[in-house]
Amino acid sequence: MANKAGHSGEAVPQWRKILDISLPVDLSYIPIGLACGILLHASGFNIWMTILVSIMVFSGGAQFLIASLLATNSSLYTVVLMMFFLELRYALLGSSLSKHLQGKSLGFTALFAASMNDENYAINYLKFSTDKKFTPKDALQVEHTTLLFWTVSNIIGSVIGSSISIDLTVVHFALTALFIYMIIMQLKEKLLFVICLLAGVLAVFFLMITKSTLGLVISTLVASFIGFLIENTIRKHNPKSSWIKQLRNPGGSPKEDDDIYE
Repeated sequence: MANKAGHSGEAVPQWRKILDISLPVDLSYIPIGLACGILLHASGFNIWMTILVSIMVFSGGAQFLIASLLATNSSLYTVVLMMFFLELRYALLGSSLSKHLQGKSLGFTALFAASMNDENYAINYLKFSTDKKFTPKDALQVEHTTLLFWTVSNIIGSVIGSSISIDLTVVHFALTALFIYMIIMQLKEKLLFVICLLAGVLAVFFLMITKSTLGLVISTLVASFIGFLIENTIRKHNPKSSWIKQLRNPGGSPKEDDDIYE
């Protein structure tokens, strides 16, 4: 019986193995991808442009950003700058996976980097950490599976968008809601809350001065630099300050749970 079970396990095709790993993320992409495809169409993207941007810019936040900025007739350099700072986090995410890609060709690494996003990064990081049999090839296939679900969902959303009329104000609201959610998920320290308020004030100030969305880029840089200086100063002179102490998660965390049992 054991041999039979072993043979049946070996008979599982590779695509099924990868699908089982990525399925939770794949399914979550369907409603978001549909919404993104609809908004891209409302912003002037035809189905072919939607396919292209879905593959070349594999990031929901970036695609929502593109839709919003183009809907407000923002300049190309503003779109590029905003996307650059929004996606800069992938430099850190990619560096944490680099040790698992040692020995791979430059082409493989470039393809891996181009296919990575937040969700499939989390899957691959977890699998690399817990499964010794998980290979870089498996990780790349996980990325491409999630990319397939995202792209198909975007295409279907674009088709739906071509059949219905959508007020472009929805695009602005969708992006605003997305970034409010992202901010709330990052509010784990008092200092971050203050810097978020400062960034909002600076954004209004620089928007009034520049009369364009370039003010958002400037305010982001200034607020980030000020936040860095303040945090660095606090950690140097008072590392136990309540300003940089993480706020307690009402739902608990692994670290908190460990402290309970100690």
